[in-house]
Parts: sequence; C-alpha cells; structure tokens
Amino acid sequence: MVECLETLPIGEEPTCPRGTEFGEPPAPGWSEEQECSSPTLPPCRPAPLAHRERLPVNFFKFQFRNVEYSSGRNKTFLCYVVEAQGKGGQVQATRGYLEDEHAAAHAEEAFFNTILPAFDPALRYNVTWYVSSSPCAACADRIIRTLGKTKNLRLLILVGRLFMWEEPDVQAALRKLKEAGCRLRIMKPQDFEYVWQNFVEQEEGQSKAFEPWEDIQENFLYYEEKLADILK
Repeated sequence: MVECLETLPIGEEPTCPRGTEFGEPPAPGWSEEQECSSPTLPPCRPAPLAHRERLPVNFFKFQFRNVEYSSGRNKTFLCYVVEAQGKGGQVQATRGYLEDEHAAAHAEEAFFNTILPAFDPALRYNVTWYVSSSPCAACADRIIRTLGKTKNLRLLILVGRLFMWEEPDVQAALRKLKEAGCRLRIMKPQDFEYVWQNFVEQEEGQSKAFEPWEDIQENFLYYEEKLADILK
C-alpha cells in the first residue's frame, strides 16, 4: 500500500530532525562543523497534503512503539522523505508511507518497486526512512544491491525496533548494510514526534501534541546499545 503525502516546493527544505550517529547523510548546506540538534528544531510546518491520507493514530501507537518484545506486530510501516537535489542546489522533497502484511513485498522492497523507478538519474537523492522495525536479512540484501546500482542515492534508515536482532544472519545483514554505505540508527523520541507530526492523522484543523509513552527513552537507549554492539 502506497500513500503519497506531500511534495514541498522546489528550493524549500523539509525540517527533519537529524542526528549524526552512525553517519547519516547531511542535509543541503550542512558542514562538518555543524551538527543538527533535533531537540531544538521547530516542528515541521504543516503543508497541504496531496491526498489527505496519513497513518491512523492507533496504527502508529501500536506498530511504531519501541517495545522490546514486538508480539502481534505483524506489519512493517515505512515513512519516507525523498530529497531530490539538482546541480543548482535546489531541493524538492516528497514524503509518503508504505506498509506491508508480510504476504507480498515487504515495505522496503515496495519502496524500490514503486518509488525508486521515478528517480531521475541526473539528480542526487537523499532518502530517509522512518521504519517501525529494522529490515529482515532478505530486505537488507535488496537494499545493498540497490545502493550498489544506484550511485546517486544515499539512504538513512531510522528504526523503532530491531527485528530479530539476536539472529546471526540478521546481525550480519545489518553490518553489511553499514559496509554498503547505508546509514542506520535507532529512532530517538524526537524522531517519533516527527513521524507523529508529519505522517499521522490529525483532527481536522487541529494538531494534537505528541505524547511519548512511558518507556520511550529507556527503550531507545536499549536498542541503541544493541545496534552499536552489532555494528562494531
């Protein structure tokens, strides 16, 4: 299922929270001396949506919750921001979301099958994924092969949870992702807030504040430590 949410005007940059852990790609105008501090960023400004379709609130609260044991969470939700940059430095950003039920293509593969073909070889693309859980070994392999063939693509993946992280093949796949140039990190509380503000249904004419769950920071630190150990 693909939901196209929004295209920002050329020349405008989306205000996305970006950390610097695990070497995620810089936004246009970023330098080594600068570091974007997510907690101090203002929320993304609201903009007209192409189809007025977002994630239902209950889907977000259940599927994206960064619990240690993900029992019953049999879908993957992938929210994406695609920043296309031309030679003149102007940026056009598009965002949307995909989901899967693990019956057909996984959400990661669906992105490459439905979104990637529209990419212009003459442009440079910085793509950010906010995913409810990290890729399985098969999807990681597809990501690696795609990055190898698509030289104008840089990918940052932020995940709410680590999928089957104790399995040796999954750990090996995550390390190969890093070696292939894919930036991978765990979603921080402000990343969940960004998804809430930009990809989740809001009341008409209202924007309800994000309410972090009780153990959001604790679970972030738990998964951050696990990922750091895996990527050593």
